[in-house]
Order: sequence, then structure tokens, then C-alpha cells
Amino acid sequence: MGKYILRRLLWMIPVILGVTILIFTIMFFIPGDPVKLLLGPDSTPEQVEAKRVELGLDDSYLTRLGRYVGGIVTRFDFGESWVYNTPVTSELLSRLPRTLAISLACMLLQIFIGIPLGVVAAVNHNKWGDRVTMFIALIGISMPEFWVALMLVLLFALNLGWLPPYGIGSWVNYILPVIALSLAGIATQARQTRSSMLEVIRSDYITTARSKGMSEMQILFKHALPNALLPVITVIGNGLGRLLAGAVVIEAIFSIPGVGMYLVGGINTRDYNVVMSSVIILAIVFALIMLLVDLMYAAIDPRIKSQFTAKKKRRNTHA
Repeated sequence: MGKYILRRLLWMIPVILGVTILIFTIMFFIPGDPVKLLLGPDSTPEQVEAKRVELGLDDSYLTRLGRYVGGIVTRFDFGESWVYNTPVTSELLSRLPRTLAISLACMLLQIFIGIPLGVVAAVNHNKWGDRVTMFIALIGISMPEFWVALMLVLLFALNLGWLPPYGIGSWVNYILPVIALSLAGIATQARQTRSSMLEVIRSDYITTARSKGMSEMQILFKHALPNALLPVITVIGNGLGRLLAGAVVIEAIFSIPGVGMYLVGGINTRDYNVVMSSVIILAIVFALIMLLVDLMYAAIDPRIKSQFTAKKKRRNTHA
């Protein structure tokens, strides 16, 4: 298992390098001059050229790419923000915990609400429990996250005054953002769990378990649910990527100073170092999450466990 984890970590290197080159290339060829936007409309051509030389924007594509990638690899240095003149690395590290807190809270809601809803729908297939659950899931998938966020602010913050509309004063400030960001994920999780459970429930070994006199609760939690979890785990892992992307919009709406809001600010001001570094950090987090998903596969699926056990036995036999 240790070699498998090491191999997956090594595979992350070309993936992150590819993301870095891709986002750098996009920002290099994107139309517009960030220096003119930075200095304002009253700047002279001499000032613009001097600032471009100061920022290293007069160098070639390969020179700038090598300098940027080299700084990340050798010093984990993402450069400085052109607008605020502050190190991007320290700013990202201070903002990342807020983005992760929102995303992980949404993931927990998806697991502890979406999976039970899917199980209820599968057990009550074509009954009222199934229809009501799928109707709720359809509504959750259909509503855009930014619209849900705005409606929650209007209802619970402005009209009722129960919750703060923005900021990070306490944990209460995270309630509305987490609800707005998690609804679509809960709906997706419920639909996937229902589909997986229905496939497993119709299997022959479930029929055999019933014929042996096992109770429905034992069949459900001992046999059906564990075997239905693999595609559900895939949805959870892929859903985190959607949550990290959705956090960009949610943080902007609720004025939460996370990586998402930092990225939006960098896009608005053409602060290329901020934009590139935010994308790379989110890509690294997502790659680590997918590694954890693969390890969860190995923990749940006995077939994957047997592969590692068989390899270990073969090595011991040859030794």
C-alpha cells in the first residue's frame, strides 16, 4: 500500500505541472495589458514600459514560464501580487483554511443527508418516499447556487434577521454559505446513492441473504450499503472539485476572504500571479482529495485489498 501511495503522489507531479503550464499559457495569451490597468488611464508610455520591465513582462514566454515554475519548485514561491505588493504564498495559506472549511462542511452535509435520502428512496422504490426524495433532489439540482445564496440572504438575513449576510465574524457566518453551496451536492448524492442501492438490492446475493432469514436492516447495512458505496465515493470525490469551484462564487457573494474571493479579485484586476497561484493551489488540493478517494476504495472494496495482499505474498514467495 505504501508503494501505491508513493506512486500516486509521484503521478501528481506531472498533473500539477501540466495545470501550471496550462494556466500560465492562458494568462500569457489573454488579451489586454495588465500594466495599463494597474497604472490607470493617465499613465505615460514611459511609465508603462518601466513597470513592464519591473514586473518582468518584457521577457519571452519561455523565460517567464521557467522563472515562475522554478520559483514554485525550488522555494514554493508564487511571486507577489501586482496590486497589493504582498507575497501570494502567505496570502493563499491564510485564506485556504476558510475555503477548505466551507468545502468540507458541504461535503459532510452531502454525506450525512444525501446518502440517507438515497437509501430511503431506494428502499421505497416507486413509493411516496422515493417520489418525494427524488422531487427534492430535482429541485436541488435545478437551482443555481448563486441564486440560492441570494435568496437565503434575502430571507434569513434581511427579512428575518436570523443570520449575518456576510463576513467571517464567527461560525454563524458560515451557515448560509454552506447551505447554499451544499444543496446541489446533496441532491446529486441522493440520486447516485439511490441508483447504486437499487442495483445492489436486485443482486442475487441479496436474494440469497433474504432466503436465509436475515432481517431487512441487516441486509441493508451489512450487505447492500457497503457494496453500493464505491460509485458514491466517486461522486463525493468529484463533488469536492465542484465545491472548490463553487466556493469562488459563494465567497464573493458572502464576502468571505478565502481563495475563491482572492481569485475573483485577481481576475478583476488582471493580477496574473494571484489568478495562476489560486488555480494551482486548488488543483493541488483536488489532487490530494482524489488520492484519498482511491485509498477509500482500497479500504472498502475487498477486491482492491486482495490485489495488494497478492502482490505482497508473491514477493515473499520469491524471496
